[in-house]
Order: sequence, then structure tokens, then C-alpha cells
Amino acid sequence: MNTPHLPLAERLRPRSLAEVIGQRHLLGEGMPLRAAFESGRPHSCIFWGPPGVGKTTIARLMAQAFDAQFIAISAVLGGVKDIREAVEKAELARSGLHPQATIVFVDEVHRFNKSQQDAFLPHVESGLFTFVGATTENPSFEVNSALLSRAAVYVLQPLSVDDLGELMDRAHVHGGVPTMEPAARERLLAYADGDARRLLNTLETLAVTAQAQGLNEITDDWLLKVLGERMRRYDKGGEQFYDTISALHKSVRGSDPDAALYWFVRMLDGGADPRYLARRLVRMATEDIGLADPRALRLALDAAEVYERLGSPEGELALAEAVVYLAVAPKSNAVYKAYNEMRAFVKQDGTRPVPLRLRNAPTQLMKDMDYGKGYRYAHDEPDAFSAGERYFPDGLTPPPFYRPVPRGLEIRIGEKLQALRERNTE
Repeated sequence: MNTPHLPLAERLRPRSLAEVIGQRHLLGEGMPLRAAFESGRPHSCIFWGPPGVGKTTIARLMAQAFDAQFIAISAVLGGVKDIREAVEKAELARSGLHPQATIVFVDEVHRFNKSQQDAFLPHVESGLFTFVGATTENPSFEVNSALLSRAAVYVLQPLSVDDLGELMDRAHVHGGVPTMEPAARERLLAYADGDARRLLNTLETLAVTAQAQGLNEITDDWLLKVLGERMRRYDKGGEQFYDTISALHKSVRGSDPDAALYWFVRMLDGGADPRYLARRLVRMATEDIGLADPRALRLALDAAEVYERLGSPEGELALAEAVVYLAVAPKSNAVYKAYNEMRAFVKQDGTRPVPLRLRNAPTQLMKDMDYGKGYRYAHDEPDAFSAGERYFPDGLTPPPFYRPVPRGLEIRIGEKLQALRERNTE
């Protein structure tokens, strides 16, 4: 009878805490998760981190350390039925001849809806089982607050290049993986992008292909041919996606064109829709540059239009041009702040009537009611400015909301507004 072949990632799965590679900030001597293991008392927790960093492995080792029954549920495939079965198994284990604790591990817990997550609460509170969740998404947004308050959150980091190198060495020692020239090794470690599972699965694929071709060593050229176009590095709807767009926006706001271009290319390389990036560039032009350089908004809109006409990859250059321009443009969020402050002001203020002089009077009845009476037509006055005229509702004199910054075109705008205000007080 043939034994089923176990994937390399499963064959190399750590059997003890000492074999875990990476996560020293949690598992090193005196670190919080290590202390929890050594305490002898399991507690509910959530492991938050990208794929392939050891979330499932650590959960299994936790069950082993506490001699607990380990029940795994996939939130992608499972549902209330699986939760009910886990409860039944936990009750049997607790009431058996040799009572045993239970750890219920929920992979991709953020995929469970609110009611499914709530189903764990009474059993966690009663101590029937210890809940351990794993998620690639920020639990602050994806896990119910009631469940989150009952679980410690441990943040797992992507494996470093050194960590991945140690894992690759372990795979070579295990056998079945051909040697690599240094350039190929370096490329594969970068390709893994901090994901141990990705590294091991790719190594296994390369080993099978190399064996079929009779290769004893993997060269960099051969590796490039086999890998082809690199796999995308992040989930286009996940946490890392929004972290990266945040880095792009902040690099533009911080006037660093090189960093902005780096994050822009990272997003393209990761599979982001260039149209989405175009929309974000338009937002940056209005939020962070505004009237300090009105050309920025036009350039961002033009870049979006160029992309629509040319598509990828040609149109991406126009977007890159917009990224660099926005980064080096003078910055002002004066309009953005004024808009938000005015929205807050109007929301809390009462509904004030429009002064009669500012009302439209298209009919004789409205004219007889003094609609428009006393209105001063600015174009008929010097410099097309009605000095001393007021345009707010009567009785309302708020402070200035739009406060131009001393950068770019807003220097001139600020000077003009100051001169007009001085004329208003003469």
C-alpha cells in the first residue's frame, strides 16, 4: 500500500517551538507568546499576519504544549454546523474518562459573519474550549468586538530573508531539492516575499521540474524561465493593499517623488487596477495640493484619460508622470480643511434663511416682497468687488474657514484675500 505523498511544507512543519523559524518578537526568551506557552494555561487568542508565517503551526504547537484536543475549522469552507460539531467534541473530551482540554482553531476567522463569530462566545466564556483564530486581515475591523475583547491579539511578521534562507537550508538537508547557484537562491528568496509556504511549494515544484529535466543545479536563467511572470505579491482587497496605497499617498504628501514612484510601481506589480490608482491620484491632487497648484488636478485627470485611451502598459507611464508631479508640487490642504470644517459647522448650526438681498426675484410678486432688493452687482463696482457687502446669513459672522498656506499659488491667493478683507473694514 502506497503512503500518500506529503507536501514539502507539511514534511517540514515544526514539531516543537524550538523548530519554529521567525517570530522571535513573540517566541523568543521572555517574549509574550513564549511566556504563554510556558505558563501551562492556554488562553484565547488571534494570530494576525500575512500568509505563510506560521499561524497554523503555532496553533497546533499550542495544542501539543497543553495536551489539548485540536479541532480545526476553515471559515472559508465551514459554518454553524462545524461550530456545533466542535462544541460536541469539546464536551465529550471534557467529560471523558481522562478529561482533556480543547483548542478550536478557526482559520481565516474574518470570513465568518457576525452571528457565526458570536456562536463561539458562550463556550469561550464557559471555558469549554480555548478559541484560537487566524486572520490575514486587521482584526479591529474584521472580528466582532465581543470576541476580540476575550482574545489576545498576536501580530506575526513576514519572514525575513535570513529566516527564509534558514528554511531553504532545512529543505536541502531534508533532501530532494537540487542545489542552486547564489543568484538563483537570492531571486527565489525575494520571490517568496516573506511567505514560508510559498517558498517551500515553489521549491517543490522546481525540484520536480529539475528532476524531469535531469538538472543537478538550478541556475538563475533557468529559474526565470520556469517561474515566468512573477506571482502577484498581495491580495488586491486585503490589508496589505490598503497599507501600500497609504504609503503611496503619504509619500506624495511628503514630497518624495522616488518613494512615491516606488509604492506606485509596487502596487502595479502587485496587480492593482491602474484605474483605481488614477482615482486615488485625483484625490491626492484635491486633498493635498489643492489651490497651491491647480494644474495638479488637471494633470491627474489627463493621466487618467491617457490610461483609458492607451491601457497597460503604455498608459501607466502617464500615471507615473502624475505621481512624480504630485509629489514635487507645492502642498496645501487648506481647501480640504475648509470643506470639512464647513460641513461640521453647517451640520451643528440651524437652518438660517437666505437674506432677502441675495434671493432671486424672477416674478413681480417676489420683487414686491423685496426679494433681491439692495443687492449690489459686483461687476458694477471698482475692481468688481462690493466692499463691505456680506454674503452670509444675517447675524452669522463665523471666522474664516479657508486659510491659504504660504506655498505655491496660494501665496497670491492669500495676499488677495487679505487685501479684500482690509477693504471690507474700511
